[in-house]
Amino acid sequence: MSITETTIEALSLLFSFDPDLWRIVAVSFSVSVSSISIVTIPAVIASFFLAYTDFWGKWALLSLVNTLQAIPTVVIGLLLYMMLSRSGPLGDWQMLFTQKAMIIGQMLICFPVLVSMMHGALQSSDKRALETAVTLGVSKTRVFCTLVWESRFPLTAAVIAGFSRIITEVGCSMMVGGNIMGLTRNIPTAIAMESHKGAFSQGVALGIVLLVLALFLNFTLSSIRGKGVLRS
Repeated sequence: MSITETTIEALSLLFSFDPDLWRIVAVSFSVSVSSISIVTIPAVIASFFLAYTDFWGKWALLSLVNTLQAIPTVVIGLLLYMMLSRSGPLGDWQMLFTQKAMIIGQMLICFPVLVSMMHGALQSSDKRALETAVTLGVSKTRVFCTLVWESRFPLTAAVIAGFSRIITEVGCSMMVGGNIMGLTRNIPTAIAMESHKGAFSQGVALGIVLLVLALFLNFTLSSIRGKGVLRS
């Protein structure tokens, strides 16, 4: 089958709302949206703590965060697989080859990325806001909310970048999800499997979905960065 025929068939699958295709898309978005939603607030708190407090070993902790975000996703998947397997310490949870396992894996992938990017955003923010708030005796919670609000554009950009990272990862999802149709098969694992089988139409269709998503996220990210520049 030629490239043109494959592309036409892929578009046909998309616009005919093929149930198998869109079930894969639904699983992918459900897992990744759940993962990013769970880790965003803890990442904001952790990055705020790293940006505005000084303590012994801070540089080592930052180095660890930066190292963790560079670990290949398949390595995270392997470690999580060993933890969740029957012989592993968390085997009684019976979470292996479920969406819950995929969500945990993507959380582990996304968290250091968010903390690193958010820490940079908060650290580069205007420190006078913090000094003024402390001088006026404002509560710590209100100070936190104010500084986060002032940095909302770069923080949102970090969330978008983190989501882009996990929506396209394949190694961890394949290891702990098992690529089960209708349950744990997401876009990247489906593309890998279908391409290996030589069934390129579905792979191309799913690739188009990722391409459209990438364009949307990049457009949104560019808009947010533009607003952040105008704001500053």
